[in-house]
Amino acid sequence: MNILISGSLAYDRIMDFPGKFEDHILPEKIHILNVCFTVNGLSEKFGGTAGNIAYSLSLLGERPIILATAGKDFSQYEAWLKEHGLPLNGIRYIPEELTAGAYITTDLADNQITGFNPGAMKYPSRYELDGTDPEKTLAIISPGNLEDMLTYSRRYQKLGIPYIFDPGQQIPIMPDDQLVEMMKGAEILISNDYELEMIIKATGLEKNEILEHVQAVITTLGESGSVVSSREGEEEIPVAKADQVTDPTGAGDAYRSGLLKGLAMGKDLLDAAMMGATCASFAVEIAGTQEHRFTRDQFWERHKKNFGWV
Repeated sequence: MNILISGSLAYDRIMDFPGKFEDHILPEKIHILNVCFTVNGLSEKFGGTAGNIAYSLSLLGERPIILATAGKDFSQYEAWLKEHGLPLNGIRYIPEELTAGAYITTDLADNQITGFNPGAMKYPSRYELDGTDPEKTLAIISPGNLEDMLTYSRRYQKLGIPYIFDPGQQIPIMPDDQLVEMMKGAEILISNDYELEMIIKATGLEKNEILEHVQAVITTLGESGSVVSSREGEEEIPVAKADQVTDPTGAGDAYRSGLLKGLAMGKDLLDAAMMGATCASFAVEIAGTQEHRFTRDQFWERHKKNFGWV
């Protein structure tokens, strides 16, 4: 099964501030804010929705095609993708831009200030789908370039390629009519519970009305697991137990990886969602979205322990 993942590729540049922001911001001067925080250092991690989903899929033995853009500083990330056997033919290089980057500073109270430079993500990836067999292809549209999200949804619909729609953080800036169009053409809508409320508010469609257009709505609930809703009803999927919980960042993308792997294997939706839960359990064990590791034997051992089947 060919898996297409459209979305973002980004560097996450993470900084720790050894104090509290509130001690350096004067409320009476907020209208002329001018502050400088000296941090303890900077760590650079590989991220972006498409990169994160593809990474965990590579651990599960898949070689999905990433449909995204990258900039002139992409060489380290490129080497990382090659190391994990991931193809590069879906990535469009924009030599005059930097790869998208998030600059995240966290203080001692876990408050965060983030700046995001879209860089190359301002450009569509323009991957050609000529010759793609819809019977052997599965796609996910994850948050990324807005033109990509709309274009790929239309082309998937035209070609009969089933896709999962995952609008995520692009919901607030996506025109409502386009959000509805992309959602109605999908097989599955996936989001967290907060994003689902945003979708309902933007589209004016309640969940039962959304289910008139898609086969299922999957809602992730963090430590409370996830819910798979269909026209037949709802099924709760518990979390898979991790050895330790260090950082939930990236768990949602890992869940999508396990879900896609299950669907590619021909599993039914509930079983695929359980695989998503197992994959997410590895992501929360270590900080960073592509820092976790597991073998396929370790994956199935944990999956059997939590859900009773392999």
